Amino acid sequence: MRKYVESESLELKEKYTDSIAREIVSFLNSHGGTILIGVKDNGEVIGVDKIDETLRKISDVITTKIEPNPQDEIISELKFDDGKTIIALKINKGSKNIYCQKKYGFSSSGCSIRIGTTCKEMTPEQIKIRYEKNFVDTEYMLKKRSGLLDLSFRELKIYYTEKGYHLDDKSFITNLNLKTPDGNYNLLAELLADNNNIPLIFVKFQGSNKASISERSDYGNGCLVTSYEKLKNRLHAENRNVSDTTVRPRKDSYLYDFDSVNEAVINALVHNDWTITEPQISMFQDRLEILSHGGLPSGMSKKSFFEGISKPRNTTLMRIFLTLGLAEHTGHGIPTIINRYGKDVFEIEDKYIRCTIPFDLQVLSQITKENVGLDVGLSVGLSKTEKSVIQLLIENPRYNAEELAKRIGVTKRTIERSYASLQQKGFLERIGSKRDGSWLVIKSQNR
Repeated sequence: MRKYVESESLELKEKYTDSIAREIVSFLNSHGGTILIGVKDNGEVIGVDKIDETLRKISDVITTKIEPNPQDEIISELKFDDGKTIIALKINKGSKNIYCQKKYGFSSSGCSIRIGTTCKEMTPEQIKIRYEKNFVDTEYMLKKRSGLLDLSFRELKIYYTEKGYHLDDKSFITNLNLKTPDGNYNLLAELLADNNNIPLIFVKFQGSNKASISERSDYGNGCLVTSYEKLKNRLHAENRNVSDTTVRPRKDSYLYDFDSVNEAVINALVHNDWTITEPQISMFQDRLEILSHGGLPSGMSKKSFFEGISKPRNTTLMRIFLTLGLAEHTGHGIPTIINRYGKDVFEIEDKYIRCTIPFDLQVLSQITKENVGLDVGLSVGLSKTEKSVIQLLIENPRYNAEELAKRIGVTKRTIERSYASLQQKGFLERIGSKRDGSWLVIKSQNR
C-alpha cells in the first residue's frame, strides 16, 4: 500500500466536507494540485464509501459554489489502492486571475491561496491586484475601435523613415497593430494619425493656483509623436536661465531640470489611460505639473514605480516611442526625477499620477526682477515675421522655410533671413541636418 504525504501540490482528506470549496479555490489561485479524498492526514488510505453521493457533492461545489466557474480546470478520477477506492481531484492552475467561494465573494474570507501544506487567506491588496487583472487589458488601445474611420499616417511614416525603417502600407499597419481583430482602426491608430480629435493641452497660469489662465496652447489633434515634439520644444523655450559671468567658464542655471521634465512628460504619455482623457501639463508661477490618468498600471506597486521598474500600461505605444528613440527601456526615467527632486514630487492616487517639478528659486527670483525689462527688450528686438517664426516653430519644430513662408504670407527668402537673424540673437538652434533636422526654440518672445 502506497503512503501519501501532504505537500504544496497535494491535499489529503479523510472524507468529504464542505471545506473542499476553500481547498479547490486555493489550488486554482496557486499553481494547481491534487486533492485525495479517502486518505487520512497521516497518509493512511481508508477509501470512500458513498462514492456516487460524494461525486455529486463535489460536482455541485465546482459548478455552483465557486466563481468564476472552474469546471474546465478540474478532473475527477477514481483511484484504487489496497482494495480501497480513492477520489482524486486534479486541479489545474486557474485560467482566470482570481477565484473565490461565491458565498463570501472576492474578500479575504472568500479568496484563499495554497502556501506549503495549508490554505491561507489572500490579503485585500492581493485580491485587488488580481481582480483588476480580470478586467484591465494592457493592450486595450489595440482592441478599442477608433471613433474615426478615415485615418492617414504620413507623419508617423516620416519618423520611421528617418530612423531607417522602410515599411509598405500593409506591413506598416500590421506591424504597429493599428487595427482591431475585425479590421477597423483602433484607438492607438487614432492617437498616431495625422489628424484626430485628441488634444494635448499646455496651460500657463498667472499665479500659483488656477484662478487665472495666462495662456492655453493645444499641441494635439494630430500624431502623438509630433504633439510630443511640439510640447518638448515649448518646454525648452519656457526653461529660462540666468548666467553667472563672474566665473570662467560661465555658469548657466535653469528654471528646471529639462531632462527630468522630459522624462515626466514621456511617462505621462505612454502610461496614461487614454480612455479617460489626455494628460495635462500646467505651468504655474513656481512649478510645472504633469498629470496622467489611470494611476499605477495594474500589478505595479509604488516601490516598483520608484525603483524604475518598467510596466507600461500601453505596451505597443511604449514600443513605438522606443523604436523612434524618444524613450529608453532602461527604467532610468523615474529615478532621474527622484535623484534630482526626491520622491515627494510624485502624488500617486488610484485614478491619477501627478508629478510636480518645482522651479529653481534663485533663477525664479532673478528672472522675476528682470521680467519687465526683458519683455520690452524682446518686443523691440524682434520683427513681426521673427515673432511669427518662433511661435510656429514652437508648435512644430519641423516646419521648413517653404511651409513657414506659406503660413506667414512672406517669401521663402524672408524666412531664411529670419532664421539667420534669430540664430544670431540666440533664439534658435538647428538640431540635425538641413534635410532631416528640426529647430529648437531656445527662448520665446512671450515670457
